[in-house]
Amino acid sequence: MASEEDVVTMDKVVALCKRRGFIFASSEIYGGLGSTYDYGHYGVLLKTNVKNEWWRAMLQERDDIVALDSAILQHPRVWKASGHLEGFTDPMVDCRTCKARFRADHLAERAPGLVCPQKPSKLPGEGPDCDLTEAREFNLMFETTVGPVKDSGSIAYLRPETAQGIFINFKNVLQFSRKKPPFGIAQVGKSFRNEITPGNITFRTREFEQMEMEFFVPPAEAQQWYESWKQERFDWYTRLGIRPDSLRLREHDADELSHYSSATADVEYLFPMAWSELEGIANRGQFDLTAHATESGEKLEYFDQGSGERYIPAVIEPAAGADRATLAFLVDAYDEETLENGEVRTVLKLHPRLAPVKVAVMPLVKKDGQPEIAKSIVASLRGVMQTEYDEGGSIGKRYRRQDEIGTPWCVTVDHETLADGTVTLRDRDTLTQERVEINDLPALLAGRLAMPWTSPKLG
Repeated sequence: MASEEDVVTMDKVVALCKRRGFIFASSEIYGGLGSTYDYGHYGVLLKTNVKNEWWRAMLQERDDIVALDSAILQHPRVWKASGHLEGFTDPMVDCRTCKARFRADHLAERAPGLVCPQKPSKLPGEGPDCDLTEAREFNLMFETTVGPVKDSGSIAYLRPETAQGIFINFKNVLQFSRKKPPFGIAQVGKSFRNEITPGNITFRTREFEQMEMEFFVPPAEAQQWYESWKQERFDWYTRLGIRPDSLRLREHDADELSHYSSATADVEYLFPMAWSELEGIANRGQFDLTAHATESGEKLEYFDQGSGERYIPAVIEPAAGADRATLAFLVDAYDEETLENGEVRTVLKLHPRLAPVKVAVMPLVKKDGQPEIAKSIVASLRGVMQTEYDEGGSIGKRYRRQDEIGTPWCVTVDHETLADGTVTLRDRDTLTQERVEINDLPALLAGRLAMPWTSPKLG
């Protein structure tokens, strides 16, 4: 069995996502709506597993972080204090000829994938009919109204990030949680940005889900916690199977830093189109709590009863995108293998904890009591892990279907099962098959799911 080189393209990943029910274009029967996507059954399961692993790393494996779920709609003054009303903009240019819109900084950088719609071999502005406007600033926040009457007093915004919901709840969390710095507040939720140039399926969209944590520390300790969280977040991706040579930590240059940041590093992944950001880790200092304290008139500080000291904590922020992380796990797991018989097998070599389905149970034939036994096995495993019953098509086609879903193990009920109560257990990555007692399956598979795992693509 040999693995093909350089098999992953975004076109192949997109085709697999649609074919196997991971991701669909939204509103497709109406021609679609630009840069909006719906997750199908397996996409929901995969993305949920990604979020659950993030929560595991934040809450189950630590005792210094608490959870929050803040509202999408917040008081407009939140965005004034945070700087989003004035500074959350991108430079935009339009083509008067084709009416397409581009980010000016992407044009200047000659960003990968940026082409003239009428002349794809050219960059925007280089086509024979291109007529670009001057760059102007474009605010990325979605504006809406609250209440039945649309007037200036009812204007609100869909949040462009989940972080501000954490900052405005700092005082509430501090009072109930009995935590003291260093401690964190974590949340997962939807955010909205009116991106000028979204693209590459779910890599950049206008509606997306974030996994953000704000870690509040004594100001003197900010740098050491910044370094610690950079390494911790990089390691999270490798623990879940992303190959280290496809990841890098890149420090921002001074001219890249946001207005609130004294230092920022991106965990970047080598997508088929280019190195691109998976997650940002920022030293936000005391900017946010100070800004909200000034705007609201509330004291957002920590009082140390032991020393009598009062201070506004500094903040270290690891901020990841659930959609972008899910896409990276899909891309990194995608593989095509030429088997000994010459057949090419497409397979998602996902970490078993991320796999949408952990085990598929299938009867070899739909008679002789085999479906009934298979369904009883499914019932015994459902309380242990995500399990699927599969009886449609030849056993070979069913194996290939489960390979493309990323299912780590398949259990086959056959004629031998009727005689001795054993089944065939097939491994997705090694293709090895072994006979296992039916009664041993729950404990055996639960044990394998809990074991450390290394991507077979590293070999």
